[in-house]
Amino acid sequence: MPIYAYRCSNCGYTRDVLQKMSDAPLTKCPECQKETFTKQVTAAGFQLKGTGWYVTDFRGGNTNGNNNGGDK
Repeated sequence: MPIYAYRCSNCGYTRDVLQKMSDAPLTKCPECQKETFTKQVTAAGFQLKGTGWYVTDFRGGNTNGNNNGGDK
C-alpha cells in the first residue's frame, strides 16, 4: 500500500497516511475538523541508479549466447 502525504489548507496540518489505492481520499482534517484536507503530489522516496536491466536480459531458451529472436 502506498503512503500519501496530506495537508490542510486551513490550518497547515500535515500527515502521511498509509492507504489502499482504491480508498477514497481523506477530506476532513483531524486537527481543525474542516473539509480542507487534500492529498499532496510528492516525489518518489527512492531512486533507481546504475545501468539497470532490460526485458531482453532474461529471455528464456538462450543458453549458448546466440540471440535469434527468443524462445523457439
